[in-house]
Amino acid sequence: MWNDLKQRAAAVADRSILGLFDEARAEAFSVQTQHMRFDYAKTNIDADTRAAMLALADASGVAARRDAMFSGAKINETEGRAVLHTALRNLDGGPVVVDGVDVMPDVLATLDRMAAYADEVRSGTITDVINIGIGGSDLGPAMAVQALSPYHDGPRCHFVSNVDGAHIADVLEGLDAKTTLVVVASKTFTTIETMTNARTARAWMLDHGGDPSAQFAALSTNLEKTSDFGIPEARVFGFEDWVGGRYSMWGPIGLSLMMAIGPDGFRAFLRGGQDMDRHFQVAEGVENMPLMLALVGIWHRQVQGHATRAVLPYDQRLGQLPNYLQQLEMESNGKSVAMDGTALPVQSGPVVWGAPGTNGQHAFYQLIHQGTSVIPCEFLVACEGHEPELKHHHDLLVANCFAQSEALLRGRSLDEARAKVAGSFEGAELERQAAHRVFEGNRPSTTLIYPKLDPFTLGQIIALYEHRVFVEGIILGINSYDQWGVELGKELATALQPVIEGTATADGKDGSTQALVAYLHAHRA
Repeated sequence: MWNDLKQRAAAVADRSILGLFDEARAEAFSVQTQHMRFDYAKTNIDADTRAAMLALADASGVAARRDAMFSGAKINETEGRAVLHTALRNLDGGPVVVDGVDVMPDVLATLDRMAAYADEVRSGTITDVINIGIGGSDLGPAMAVQALSPYHDGPRCHFVSNVDGAHIADVLEGLDAKTTLVVVASKTFTTIETMTNARTARAWMLDHGGDPSAQFAALSTNLEKTSDFGIPEARVFGFEDWVGGRYSMWGPIGLSLMMAIGPDGFRAFLRGGQDMDRHFQVAEGVENMPLMLALVGIWHRQVQGHATRAVLPYDQRLGQLPNYLQQLEMESNGKSVAMDGTALPVQSGPVVWGAPGTNGQHAFYQLIHQGTSVIPCEFLVACEGHEPELKHHHDLLVANCFAQSEALLRGRSLDEARAKVAGSFEGAELERQAAHRVFEGNRPSTTLIYPKLDPFTLGQIIALYEHRVFVEGIILGINSYDQWGVELGKELATALQPVIEGTATADGKDGSTQALVAYLHAHRA
């Protein structure tokens, strides 16, 4: 089927997307739920192509694998685990059974414990919370806390992830150790970057009059190590191995978000995710938003061969969404081996990147509009903002969002460029100047539009992208839920640390690494 799709793409490569528009296209090539609308009409997908893509999804067994995931089957086959981050937001969806045991009572009990602790912190003397984690223990909650800042009525939240001492030093600067809570987020409580930062935070708190025995909490399953660190079990919140790190902010990893917006706000976030789960499970074909978002991604990356995907939220508070999606998508689907151990017959996931509009318009949009590579763009925008007194700002923001997708679609022809500069130049100079003002256009984009960025809507958006990753992974035939690619660098860093510290030699390392170590030691000496 891949060859047929690639032949189809080659046949329509030069076709005008704008030429596909008739009075029905905008509705026919959009998915609308009760809460949001996904528009993919500005892509080079026609009805026949869409039918072929849906057939690919059917042939890949997407529906069966989806049902297996929700039922608790161990679809993470390389690690022998279920994939049940959806259970963390299954507030009233019934039992979820893993190895013959309903996991929901423990999930809901942990949520209640989190809520009780969050209320205790929010009603006490704590003014600041520092979440120390990395990867999924940082990117998700950091993104969500920023996204939902209008709903903050709890302590200020800060995030430390990088082992670079500058990160924790900058965060600790100006905080009061007596009114700061530190949340250490590491499932195993052994992550080297996280534990290095945690020990530094503990030393800082002791040196500045705080009480680590009362002002530290842990998000971990390793009760022995959390106890050794001095954190009592009552302030340890764990989650099972069927929750992957980059899918974990729906549970204890979201504790900082719960402290910021309160348990009710956090439950609204969960209900948004649950709402998208239900939609994904019951909507058919072209009415299924995660499925269609995934098929558009497959069409652009694996079929048309576009190497990157730009995520462009026209929502300042979603500024960290591209960073979050980098991990969600690239760690999940950045694979070269199929589930059966054979090489993939097509390219794996795209490079995901982006920044908020309108900032990006004054940075990298030049490349998107006039560069030599086609970069599919994914716009996100809310119908209304949180500042009604600044409605004119939001109107300008939305106008820019819609204008960018229109510009990518329409472009500007050479004749139009000539007409634009005809009054200022003539002859050969007119032709030269006009050439610089040509926009090729015919560049694909999608738009996700929603009423307002509130906790429920954010939950929907994140669940939508999670299910998109799932569908793309199933179609590619890979396991989206392991991440062996991060292991080798960790192992080598552990081996190199004594070399860097000067207690071991660099013998056996490649010449480049040896030279870098020698330069480091010479400079330090």
